[in-house]
Amino acid sequence: MKKIKMTTPLVEMDGDEMTRILWKMIKDELLYPFVDLNTEYYDLGLVEREKTRDQVTFDSAYATQKYGVAVKCATITPNKQRVEEYNLTEMWKSPNGTIRAILDGTVFRAPILIDSIKPAVRNWTKPITIARHAYGDIYKATEHRVEGPGKAELVFTGADGSEFRETIYDFECGGVLQGQYNKDSSIESFAHSCFQYAIDTKQDLWFATKDTISKKYDQTFKLTFQDIFDKEYKAKFDELGITYFYTLIDDAVARVIRSEGGYIWACKNYDGDVMSDMVSTAFGSLAMMTSVLVSPDGKYEYEAAHGTVTRHYYRYLKGEDTSTNPMATIFAWSGALRKRGELDGLSDLVSFADKLEEACIDTLNDGIMTKDLVGLVVDKSSVKAVNSIDFIRAIRERLEAKLS
Repeated sequence: MKKIKMTTPLVEMDGDEMTRILWKMIKDELLYPFVDLNTEYYDLGLVEREKTRDQVTFDSAYATQKYGVAVKCATITPNKQRVEEYNLTEMWKSPNGTIRAILDGTVFRAPILIDSIKPAVRNWTKPITIARHAYGDIYKATEHRVEGPGKAELVFTGADGSEFRETIYDFECGGVLQGQYNKDSSIESFAHSCFQYAIDTKQDLWFATKDTISKKYDQTFKLTFQDIFDKEYKAKFDELGITYFYTLIDDAVARVIRSEGGYIWACKNYDGDVMSDMVSTAFGSLAMMTSVLVSPDGKYEYEAAHGTVTRHYYRYLKGEDTSTNPMATIFAWSGALRKRGELDGLSDLVSFADKLEEACIDTLNDGIMTKDLVGLVVDKSSVKAVNSIDFIRAIRERLEAKLS
């Protein structure tokens, strides 16, 4: 079989632990035999990040800006225990956070659906994509523990020397304070990414905040979205027959539960953090959740939504058999290859990505799956649990049939 050619490199970001093992299996079994893979490789494993003092993470993000499409393996964000385990000189920051900041991107997460696993919300028949604004809010907040009576004030001193000052609360006892912020430029980038992704995937876009309570902070998000939509995207939405819809966050939750799915739900940072976990769990498994970072200028970085599967990795190091689910990582590769093919006008590469995903779904619908999914299937007599490599090889068998 003649291998499919690529004309522009894909930025490849390797990762850590069990997902790094799966990464190699996927390339060896599902990619190298069929695609003349052209990647610019960056090792984002924690050992290499320590060795380069995290410069490799920055380099991979700049390469993504250059080439426009990247695929990333799951990586460790070190805590105190990891610093000791890997003998790190510093508690290096989240690679995802660094890449998001450089690309100024928005994270879109969507579930992979199969016939034998039904969502916990019975009327959900189509995927729900969560678009999370990954900047500011409580994740960049300044906090203070108040130990006794006193006055808390919000103070802003302008570059021109002007000052805004307002009392937050006159404390008569102890309490807590938190100051959070966001930027117009980041909110605008968030809006552009959401509208462009809706157009790219031809899906309706919902956006929700609590502007009735937060009359300046949340309302800024609402007004920014509406202004950008009206000026730049409404005509294209009308042409495609898709809609943009704004509502309050509590109303959105009620609508989502009653809906059939099939749309993008844009959320502020914290809302997106919580709702993406809720949606992924209700659809079945975080291992069946795709994730793509989209910048406002059209750069794409694909990855799995889950972590490095540490528990399975320690078992793997002991020589034990593991049944780790590679689906989201495979779909990261297929998503990146499809986008590379679309941008470069390579129909064969786009078709390969489609067939790879079809082979994955066919394998699961044939009852061959990893142990994490077996527990979610109602009729367990119709399924067979296999280890990771046997699952990947079963996908390869179906992929070869589709490509022949």
